[in-house]
Amino acid sequence: MASKKLTNIYIKDAFSLAGPVEKEGAIKDYDIVIDDYYYHTKTFEQAEIKMQQVVIDGILQRHNLLHSDIDLLISGDLSNQISVSSYAASRYNIPFLGVYSACASFVESLLVASEIMEGKRKSNMLCVTSSHNLSAEKQFRFPIEYGAPKPNTTTFTATGAVCVLLTKEESKIKVDSYTVGTVVDLGCTDASHMGAVMAPAAAKVLIDHLLELNRKIDDYDLILTGDLGCIGAKIFREYVNRAYGLKIKNHLDAGCELYLKSQEETYAGASGPVSLPLYLFNKVLKQKRPKKILLIGTGSLHNPFFMNQKLTIPAIAHAVSLEVKS
Repeated sequence: MASKKLTNIYIKDAFSLAGPVEKEGAIKDYDIVIDDYYYHTKTFEQAEIKMQQVVIDGILQRHNLLHSDIDLLISGDLSNQISVSSYAASRYNIPFLGVYSACASFVESLLVASEIMEGKRKSNMLCVTSSHNLSAEKQFRFPIEYGAPKPNTTTFTATGAVCVLLTKEESKIKVDSYTVGTVVDLGCTDASHMGAVMAPAAAKVLIDHLLELNRKIDDYDLILTGDLGCIGAKIFREYVNRAYGLKIKNHLDAGCELYLKSQEETYAGASGPVSLPLYLFNKVLKQKRPKKILLIGTGSLHNPFFMNQKLTIPAIAHAVSLEVKS
């Protein structure tokens, strides 16, 4: 059984940074927005390291916390060997775990931190993630300068970073439970259609979560997937209906919602591990309507080497449920 009900794990706060395209999207209220993809550094990768450090510093300063007050820092990103997270963590004298489930890395960090924290009486942990459009596009597709044509199924890697503070102190946002996902590969080979690649994995973890915790879809006010994009979100809902006989009416995809329809350069919507937390903390939780939320982080587990070898693309999805008080 890959699911677990948790007790006394809370999200105390989140600190967000958003990039140039994101600040023009559906959300206008971030802690920090940047106009320069270099962020006053020499490279895009160094900019992303700085982005992670800025959101970590933001949380620590907002709550008057020292490095010694944090028991564990868990972080993940899209860079090779999650090097952005490792470089960012090197500035802090805090025990560090790096995680990688591609764009599902943020939800993975939440469930890992929650499981470790579960047995402790008092604890503070940080969960961090980031993505950078120009570094991720260069790594997984083509540098922007190539001007390579893209199909309308393509998603646009979001630029941003989020740091979340988890504690044992009661707050308005409780981490209620989690379900660890399984790797799903249905034979898709199109790296420009991540929504189709990840939708079956999202459906699988949803069903596992409901069955293992004896819950129904209607138990949740909102099911929030990470970055299926607008086309992938439709595939997800249709797949759940056809494969499992369930209709989902309470679903949103952060990748589909993060940008405006007028932002044509974003194609099918946002991708990247930061998409879900950007939308969750800066939109959903500020609306104060959903009380029970199921987060499903979605990740495509490919890399350029395997794609060049014409292999199919496996995917993963992890789930974490939240209970929100008014």
